[in-house]
Amino acid sequence: MTEILIRNADLIVTMDDARQELAGADLLVRDGAIAQIGQGLTCSGEIHDAAGCVVTPGLVNTHHHLYQTLTRAVPGGQDALLFGWLRTLYPIWSRFGPDEMFISAQIGLAELALSGCTLSSDHLYLYPNGARLEDTIHAASELGLRFHPTRGAMSIGESDGGLPPDALVEGEQAIIEDMIRVVDAYHDPSEGSMCRVGLAPCSPFSVSRDLMREAALLARDKGVMLHTHLAENDEDIAYSEQQFGCRPGQYAEELGWTGSDVWHAHCVKLDGAEIDLFARSRTGVAHCPCSNCRLGSGIAPIRTMRDHGVPVGLGVDGSASNDSGNLVAEARQAMLLQRVANGADSMSAREALEIATRGGADVLNRPDCGRLMPGKRADIAIWDVSGIESAGSWDPAALLLAGPTRVKHLFVEGRQIVQDGQITTIDLPKAIETQNRLARALAE
Repeated sequence: MTEILIRNADLIVTMDDARQELAGADLLVRDGAIAQIGQGLTCSGEIHDAAGCVVTPGLVNTHHHLYQTLTRAVPGGQDALLFGWLRTLYPIWSRFGPDEMFISAQIGLAELALSGCTLSSDHLYLYPNGARLEDTIHAASELGLRFHPTRGAMSIGESDGGLPPDALVEGEQAIIEDMIRVVDAYHDPSEGSMCRVGLAPCSPFSVSRDLMREAALLARDKGVMLHTHLAENDEDIAYSEQQFGCRPGQYAEELGWTGSDVWHAHCVKLDGAEIDLFARSRTGVAHCPCSNCRLGSGIAPIRTMRDHGVPVGLGVDGSASNDSGNLVAEARQAMLLQRVANGADSMSAREALEIATRGGADVLNRPDCGRLMPGKRADIAIWDVSGIESAGSWDPAALLLAGPTRVKHLFVEGRQIVQDGQITTIDLPKAIETQNRLARALAE
């Protein structure tokens, strides 16, 4: 039996069913799960003093393209809309291989960890030069983050009216076969799982109707989740109406892409009928506010979605369209954008933090994560509020208004991943050196 005690926190923001906030409290971890929360707890193992700190559940990232951390701030793509941005980046991504996939995932996940993230999904939809989904799974395992990779795919290239170059698309039978392979090899459905695999054809403009339908049938047969991009911007809506004769929400519903086992990225342009559809079917949304701003896609109607009961989590999206991977900063941006669109009282700092923790865990069907309660997983972020970012703050729980954007300590399944603001599980400076060397080779 392994025990860890986090003692004397200024405040523990539990995100439990009652949304309790406990001052001067302790949190006891036993064998990777939360055993007890209260005052005056004792422990037979490690003790961590959390005086001057706020403790929250680890943050949850529901949408990312980790491979893109090798292509931040690429000239030619910095000021483009979505489709033009993709056309700039596709030829560069076609030169990736297993080494690029591994190191970019490791750097992206380390960056997320330093911003308080303990569980991240990833959407990998291109596999050039022998790259495979397990390149990212191995990177997450070494770092120690809880991971939900998705086996993405593109099957319609430029010659068939799609957006990606033909060199980056795969045959649909090969895609289905590899989806089966990775689910059978790496998906762990158990409570407390460190790796669950989803199926994720890239988007309606890069795969066929048949592949979307087959992937949905396969996912239900295997008991895994479905993920794709949907209704991201005006170009996306126009493409759907022109090619399919309907809006994206209707297209998704017709192909079996709604339900509590489905979550869609962006959804900036969902209309009222689509929001009602998602609410009725419990279809989740990964909200990516910074990327949506960067690509000029718009402000997603998150206030309306939440009010209607749509499950919403946060995603940083790819680091070629963000270009950062800071999840707590993403939560602040989500809050601010809803205020810009709907008024200063439309989203509180606490609600945005809830979306970033419990909300994201619920979108990924992980009720064992995203809240600090006895029996839940010990995924814990500890934020130092004794520094300059919080100096003068009257409300330590309002981290998204006045608080640090880098975590002090981070635990995943009770294992310390970040200590005093530094990654403990990998040689991060060495990984950064490798990342920069590979990025220079791609640029040259």
